Amino acid sequence: MTPVFVSIILLIYFLTLLLISYLTSKKATNESFFIGERKSPWFIVAFGMIGASLSGITFISVPGAVAKYSIEDQQLVPAGQFSYMQMVFGYLVGYFVVAYVLLPIYYKMNLTSIYTYLKNRFGYWSYKTGSALFLISRVIGASIRLLLVASVLQLILFDELGVPFEITVVVSILLIWIYTNKGGIKTIIWTDTLQTLFMLASVGLTVWLIGDSIDVVNKGGFVNSIKDSGFSQIFYFNNWLNGNYFWKHFLGGMFITIGMTGLDQDMMQKNLSCKNLRSAQLNMVSFAGILVVVNLVFLALGALLYMYYQETGVGQIALNMGRTDLLFAEIAQSGDLGIVAGVLFLLGLIAAAYSSADSALTSLTTSFSIDFLDVDKLENAQQEKIRKRTHIAMSIVLILTVIILRRTSEDSAIWLLIKLAGFTYGPLIGLFFFGILTGRNLKDQWVPWVCGAVPVVLATIWCLNKNGFINWFGGYQFGAEIIIYNSIISFIVLWFISYRTKD
Repeated sequence: MTPVFVSIILLIYFLTLLLISYLTSKKATNESFFIGERKSPWFIVAFGMIGASLSGITFISVPGAVAKYSIEDQQLVPAGQFSYMQMVFGYLVGYFVVAYVLLPIYYKMNLTSIYTYLKNRFGYWSYKTGSALFLISRVIGASIRLLLVASVLQLILFDELGVPFEITVVVSILLIWIYTNKGGIKTIIWTDTLQTLFMLASVGLTVWLIGDSIDVVNKGGFVNSIKDSGFSQIFYFNNWLNGNYFWKHFLGGMFITIGMTGLDQDMMQKNLSCKNLRSAQLNMVSFAGILVVVNLVFLALGALLYMYYQETGVGQIALNMGRTDLLFAEIAQSGDLGIVAGVLFLLGLIAAAYSSADSALTSLTTSFSIDFLDVDKLENAQQEKIRKRTHIAMSIVLILTVIILRRTSEDSAIWLLIKLAGFTYGPLIGLFFFGILTGRNLKDQWVPWVCGAVPVVLATIWCLNKNGFINWFGGYQFGAEIIIYNSIISFIVLWFISYRTKD
């Protein structure tokens, strides 16, 4: 596709989002920005959350992670295959914990910021610690997602126009700021619904186009062709030392969902915009079931991409760069599948990216405004003024973080996100569930030190082990379960700074 054609698609897409923003932000208030006036239909929230949860990382990085490419041997290595599904099954269990353990607490306390629970349970410093952990986690997570998408847009459009990467990032986030600035979560509920529809339609039609191109129907059908491709192994029980061992993925996925969904202001802000607890639980459970199927489709797409590469050789540029997460982009934009594939890829990518990034920006604004600036205690006019300034400030923070990650990170985006989530959300899980599972109180002033020290110590050990400086674990490889260690150790250390509550 030519740069002009790509630019026209982007323009039409964002004009559509601006129209939705205009229609949903009429008579917007701070309450509609933060919690959508608690009038959001649960089924609309559930559908929109699919796009927000999957993001551009799932759209590009999950299919790319099905295999690796050995640059030295010039051949594919089916390293990841469908092992990601082990984690998805863990996600499913985690969503039920969120629905039936955490959501009842949030609705009972009528929370806007979920970290207010920590203030009521333990005190001021626990509250600020929880909020700070979320802010760090969400800034990093949103930046990784935006980094991946901005890199692809740079590759397929802005490099050819001579636009620097930094400008690409600024423009991307500026567009998000424009359509979320007024309506907030009330707008995002509806823009996410549209973007999820685009994303799912895009991946479904792309699967069909690639399958038709390599004639999988006459080779036994989609299921049998993928099964026989050598890229479709799901379960790994053979060696518990490996990072993709089943129980590491499954339990890690469960904890990641509890942290990145149940204890994340971004995801919970949508749920808290539902009319009541039952609606929010229906939203969460239905969303969880759909997500399993959708992730399986993305992995099937990954297998088909590598099968297509083996037959045609298209995708070699991305693989030679060591960037399997750019394989989808290269194949879709090559033109061999026709212009429809290119358009579908572009629409799906933008939809996946912005359905995640827009809600992240809104939730960061909400958390910082309420948890650190106490805007809920101010007059409405002051609330709006501070909230808008915070919205701008958080946009700038995201821009700077994306640029820093671009220059320092080489990991596949999906695994980079999971690793960092293990260190930032782990202490948050330990802190929340210490409050839920025990009747003890904490020495509040010590909580920031504990929740800061545990992930730093574990990250240091993990890094030294990964790079061979220490060999304390007999060849054990840390995987998604790093979040479990962070959570449990945080819980144990918190016990040592706790005391019995007087009756």
